[in-house]
Amino acid sequence: MFVVYVLKSSATEKSYVGMTTDINRRLKEHNAGKHFYTRRHIPWVVVRTESLPGQEEARARERYLKSAAGRRFLERVFATLE
Repeated sequence: MFVVYVLKSSATEKSYVGMTTDINRRLKEHNAGKHFYTRRHIPWVVVRTESLPGQEEARARERYLKSAAGRRFLERVFATLE
């Protein structure tokens, strides 16, 4: 099972979209500063996860969320969190 996740920085207005098979491990890596982009905006919180059965489906969903239409969708998600 693959998980597509959306992180939101508690310090800045940045977000991050990724995929993994272990969301808890991945969040710890992001908050430990192990990745170039995410280390500049620590701390991160998970705001959305979507479980998908295969890697291809997860990669397609991740690509969508990084597209212009996906960013508009995420803006609506973030608006409901405020």
